[in-house]
Amino acid sequence: MDSSLMHPGALGCDTIVARAEVPHDAPDAIGRLRRAMGETRLALVLFFVAPEADFDGLMAEASRVFSETRCVGCTTAGEIGMGGYVSGSIVAIGFAADHFHAVLQIVTPLDDLDSTACVSQTVRARAWLGTQAGDALPNEFAFLAVDGLSLKEDELVSAIAAGLGPMPLFGGSAADGERYAQTLISCDGITLRNAAVVCLMRTDCPVRVFRLDHFEPTDRRMVVTDADPARRIVHQINAEVAAEEYARILGCRVEDLTASTFAGNPVVVRIGGQHHVRAIQCAEANGDLQFFSAIDEGLVLTLAQSQDMVAHLDRELAALAHETEPLTVLACDCILRRTEVQQRQIGPQISRILAAHRVVGFSTYGEQINGLHVNQTMTGVAIYPPNGR
Repeated sequence: MDSSLMHPGALGCDTIVARAEVPHDAPDAIGRLRRAMGETRLALVLFFVAPEADFDGLMAEASRVFSETRCVGCTTAGEIGMGGYVSGSIVAIGFAADHFHAVLQIVTPLDDLDSTACVSQTVRARAWLGTQAGDALPNEFAFLAVDGLSLKEDELVSAIAAGLGPMPLFGGSAADGERYAQTLISCDGITLRNAAVVCLMRTDCPVRVFRLDHFEPTDRRMVVTDADPARRIVHQINAEVAAEEYARILGCRVEDLTASTFAGNPVVVRIGGQHHVRAIQCAEANGDLQFFSAIDEGLVLTLAQSQDMVAHLDRELAALAHETEPLTVLACDCILRRTEVQQRQIGPQISRILAAHRVVGFSTYGEQINGLHVNQTMTGVAIYPPNGR
């Protein structure tokens, strides 16, 4: 069997978490993924699919091949496979039915989101999960996959977190490479647009939901003085044209503002005693700044500076394995982190760290952690062997 298909995360012959990857255009791609995962009965399989793939066809095929399994997929801005960062692939992670139980919640349409109804729906989904899973699966988390062009992640994740109560939540915004044209979600073979899927999970495996970023706030602050929150656009900063003022604070020209500039010089906001990145997507010709997440007038933004990304990632992932090594780490990693990796030419080092710590997942247009939508962050869950194994 192709070594790229093998699935760490097994104890003896009892697979708990199965992982596999194939090129998106490989013949019988879904069949190869199924064979790589062995004969284990799976409660849920997540598929992270390169945007150039035939997403509709692949996800319909996945529902047929994994006929007794719930299947959820989304498009990406790159994948995290067995060897770290990859592109043009399908990465899949399967959760064994003997150790996991999943309940899925679909939220659509996002452009007409009823937050009150969403909270109620989530409360019911969590109650149903408790009824179905029972006491044998005491640990829980929720994974969210959401349309990354909906501009509704902030409102959505706030509502879902309210419905989940103490259940920890993380997730990622589906992506479309660097095209920003179409982001897709799939649930059980049906492609969804303007939608989100919440995977509520109970397991006998200890789990740890986490977030990490490698930025430290500086003493350079700015105030949003004119904005369009619904479209995540800032017109003015410090009562000046937004792009011009941001460039002035950086000490560069407006025409020098690029994706690499924004990735290397993010702004953060302080929420609940922690700083969270509010990443800039691009500068418009009229001087507006388009953001990846919620922005509003009066918001104080602080310029942040990057730490050593390689050392920081290695340290944070090693901390997850301090007492017990995870079977796997499922991660949502911002596209701007990948942009910075490419800019700094540290891809091989980052990939080695991701592979060493058994990280799989995808690059996103934004990340979610509990009730917050954030950027330039990695969110995820570390899944550990059941007690006594």
